[in-house]
Amino acid sequence: MSNQVESVKALIKLREKARLGGGQKRIDSQHQKGKYTARERIAMLLDGGSFEEFDMFVTHRCTNFGMQDNMFLGDGVVTGYGTIDGRLVYVFAQDFTVFGGSLSESFAMKICKIMDQAMKMGAPVIGLNDSGGARIQEGVNALAGYAEIFQRNILASGVVPQISAIFGPCAGGAVYSPALTDFNVMTKGTSYMFLTGPKVVKTVTGEDVTQEELGGASVHASKSGVAHFAVETEEDGLKLIRRLLSYLPQNNLEEAPLQSCTDPIDRLEDALNNIIPDSPNKPYDMYQVIGGIVDNGEFLEVHKDYAPNIIVGFARFNGLSVGIVANQPKILAGCLDINSSRKAARFVRFCDAFNIPIVTLVDVPGFLPGTQQEYGGIILHGAKLLYAYGEATVPKVTVTLRKSYGGAYCVMSSKHLRGDINYAWPTAEIAVMGPSGAIEVLYGKETAAAEDPAKFAAEKEQEYRDAFANPYNAAKYGYIDDVIEPRNTRFRVIRALQQLATKKLSNPAKKHDNLPL
Repeated sequence: MSNQVESVKALIKLREKARLGGGQKRIDSQHQKGKYTARERIAMLLDGGSFEEFDMFVTHRCTNFGMQDNMFLGDGVVTGYGTIDGRLVYVFAQDFTVFGGSLSESFAMKICKIMDQAMKMGAPVIGLNDSGGARIQEGVNALAGYAEIFQRNILASGVVPQISAIFGPCAGGAVYSPALTDFNVMTKGTSYMFLTGPKVVKTVTGEDVTQEELGGASVHASKSGVAHFAVETEEDGLKLIRRLLSYLPQNNLEEAPLQSCTDPIDRLEDALNNIIPDSPNKPYDMYQVIGGIVDNGEFLEVHKDYAPNIIVGFARFNGLSVGIVANQPKILAGCLDINSSRKAARFVRFCDAFNIPIVTLVDVPGFLPGTQQEYGGIILHGAKLLYAYGEATVPKVTVTLRKSYGGAYCVMSSKHLRGDINYAWPTAEIAVMGPSGAIEVLYGKETAAAEDPAKFAAEKEQEYRDAFANPYNAAKYGYIDDVIEPRNTRFRVIRALQQLATKKLSNPAKKHDNLPL
């Protein structure tokens, strides 16, 4: 047999060995925990047969603690590129079967290589995390590896989409890379993220807490906002990433892919003509409005369980990908608070970075009052949303459905923050404050001195309502471009977006901004 045939056989054997990661026993253990292996995850994520692997034969270089006698091909992370719906993506998947997926210098080098390649090619990066953290035997070299990855996350931010999935442990310094990416997906029951684990928490603070209570998917999806999506299974998470990417461009110099639309652009949604309750204090469901106007009622919500008084997510209008921001009157009356301001600001900035138009649906009575909000810095956090809208140069279409009071009117993509097209329904109330509060300020003394204070206040409230609780006062000054029939909202938004397709706007030259953090 020729040397060439022998060497090819040796290559095939080495590949088989590399594909086994930490060995069959550890693969079985991974499956018993209800988790997939790194390679199985990549196969589910990418188009069939599209994965091209890099650095299959890389090993670690550590000689401390006898590590030179314990080596695995690939060193605990699978890296490479492939396609999703025919579009190029770069991917890394941490392999828990090799040293518990712990990060070494070589492991980090492999991740950095595909991140550098993604930046050169202008393609998204997807990281599938399942790691016990830094490889302790490597000491500062492992920490250096993390920092090298963080640096690339920072430089790639706003250049190519970055998506992280947490399919197992992600603790200590490892959490910062997902935190720096655009979207985080976590699986319920099998994934967790925290800087310090339950044992350290117990030692330092005396708190008894489980891994799930400290950093599980539900905690990060609803309480901290670290996770944008919490899914039941890894299959759900990988399908979600594929769906999410369908709304996004490859990079910041491209547009999102335009999809063919079968939903008529002039479809009338009659139910919207009756959706606003007669009582100004009665809620309705903003999801019904969103579902009624977007293509085929399809809406991919982001941060669903976090700050639900504001809704953000992706949809399409006539096949065009858009970001939607909408107040939810069913929760906290749709008030803006610290968490909802941060949530929406982050989403608006993502859309602006990647050329995705923003459609804003407004029904906001103001900012949530109280010491908790003021002490927590609602002024700064509210300013983040204001800043995000004012900075955004993508097409911005705003529809005011009902209330738009005070500073919250300014913040929610008003004409004064360079809103391109600002519509209002006939039910819109645009004013400094609601009627009862306004009368207290304007006629406080007269009300107290009146023969029948309640009757006097009611009359004045009605006068105020007639004068300001409508969109025509704002329309008189051109702050509202048109008052539209609710059932015709879909058509008007689509026409506005068509008109704005060639929008050109740039901000003043600067090194970078200094938004209120």
